[in-house]
Amino acid sequence: MAIWQGRSLRKPSGGRIIFARKKRKYELGREPAFTKVGEEREKKKIIRTYGGNRKVRLIEALYANVFEDGKGKKVKILNVLKNPANRQYVRRNIVTRGAIIETEAGKAIVTSRPGQDGIVNAVLIRGENA
Repeated sequence: MAIWQGRSLRKPSGGRIIFARKKRKYELGREPAFTKVGEEREKKKIIRTYGGNRKVRLIEALYANVFEDGKGKKVKILNVLKNPANRQYVRRNIVTRGAIIETEAGKAIVTSRPGQDGIVNAVLIRGENA
């Protein structure tokens, strides 16, 4: 069954909304990527989007580009420490934007969207949050 990202079928009061048209293809959604911390290699999946553009879904990630003071380096991701998107993602080692990951360089917060950008960029956390 397809994911539909159109308007809800119900009003806030609980009443039913009668639509003047059917569902459209551009309202179609997709399953989330659920980028995991991988063991072997990085896997990517290219998806064609509206207007002929493309998104790169990152299925597994082993490395992240970690930035500190404007300089970046490629470091290995050890595991996910915290994920504000969903508590269960920590247990499943799923990386999303805003997740705090543990790397070889230290704790970092993910700034890219791995399920849509195809890459894991992160900024090193310093001070009281580290």
